[in-house]
Amino acid sequence: MDSTGKEKEAIQLMAEADKKVRSSGSFLGGMFGGNQKVEEACEMYARAANMFKMAKNWSAAGNAFCQAARLHMQLQNKHDSATSFIDAGNAFKKADPQEAIKCLNAAIDIYTDMGRFTIAAKHHITIAEVYESELVDIEKVQKCVFSASSAENALIWSVCLIYSSANKCLLKVASYSAQLEQYPKAIEIYEQVGTNTMDNPLLKYSAKEYFFKASLCHFIVDELNAKLAVGKYEEMFPAFSDSRECKLLKKLLEAHEEQNAEAFTEAVKEFDSISRLDQWLTTMLLRIKKTIQGDEDDLK
Repeated sequence: MDSTGKEKEAIQLMAEADKKVRSSGSFLGGMFGGNQKVEEACEMYARAANMFKMAKNWSAAGNAFCQAARLHMQLQNKHDSATSFIDAGNAFKKADPQEAIKCLNAAIDIYTDMGRFTIAAKHHITIAEVYESELVDIEKVQKCVFSASSAENALIWSVCLIYSSANKCLLKVASYSAQLEQYPKAIEIYEQVGTNTMDNPLLKYSAKEYFFKASLCHFIVDELNAKLAVGKYEEMFPAFSDSRECKLLKKLLEAHEEQNAEAFTEAVKEFDSISRLDQWLTTMLLRIKKTIQGDEDDLK
């Protein structure tokens, strides 16, 4: 069956489902299996949604999943309702990001009400990804990932798996805070996560990265702050001293003190030749370099 055929079948299923819903609300329908008719309608809406997906009619698929979600809630099937809202959100992501966010938020409300904070947090992150990739709204991304972290913390921070997930959320908050020039918040989070991981045998290797990023945020604000921060992190975590990140920081501090843009760029290029700079690091380093008089505003 081609896409047109699938779409026609889906439309027919939707009509049949609508008819069952209407009949379930009548007096006779209520007496003779009203709830059963609603359950059958739920199944039809879900089947129609999947047919729309195969036809790549994402908005229609999202709407059909939403219909199923509302009926599941009417039947007090909270888990099925939340699952259908997630399916709707995933369909809408391909056609209407704002509708996707509405559906995902509806699922989050249900999961939170059920006390399922972990899965609620997961879908906060999904919303953040929609804001980041589709709507390019960094401030909304930050709010979503902070909500995810808070949801994780609400009940199960002590569980190792959830702890790692919560750290991931916090690090996203730190990353976006720095991009929005909210450096104190970014520094606080990077220091918190770095301190929490440096004594963990499985995670301590990552601590140098968090102290490095905290140092860069300090550096953008003030060179002296950065010097003091680097010294503090070396004392807290001696392994940081031998890291390439710490050595780069010291070269950059020296170049900045001498207002030597060329030395600054060479140090960055040397580091990049071994460990490729991502977009976040490039942005932070450029912000620091702009404070050197006469710089050419790039890292080439």
